[in-house]
Amino acid sequence: MMHVITSEAAAAATQAAVAHAEALGIRINVAVTDASGVLMAFLRMPGAFLHSIDIAIDKAYTAASFGFPTSQWGSVLGQDELLRIGLNQRARLVLFGGGLPVVENGQRIGGIGVSGGSAEQDELCALAGLRAIGLA
Repeated sequence: MMHVITSEAAAAATQAAVAHAEALGIRINVAVTDASGVLMAFLRMPGAFLHSIDIAIDKAYTAASFGFPTSQWGSVLGQDELLRIGLNQRARLVLFGGGLPVVENGQRIGGIGVSGGSAEQDELCALAGLRAIGLA
């Protein structure tokens, strides 16, 4: 049976990420996608950076499509500068932290992406979203 992220779970994850951002004193945009990278839920805190809307969506898309945290791209790329340059040319591919895959029972069912704080703060907010739905 194919597992999917429900709209209820996607909404709960975005709300938990926002609550964590409030606790950190930052304003974020947060997006949750399904396994194919299609947007399932999105929240924007008042005053969050406008450009971060697409960055949050693209972090979720990247994490859903590759299945690992966007913060791991540095170690994946290593010293391969041509690969780094080439990947930076790809639309919607984010190579810095804030995106996490959503995995249930070993199966990737989506991605969550946060943008608005530092890469580390963004990832902590995304993790809070996963915890809220029992997937972290």
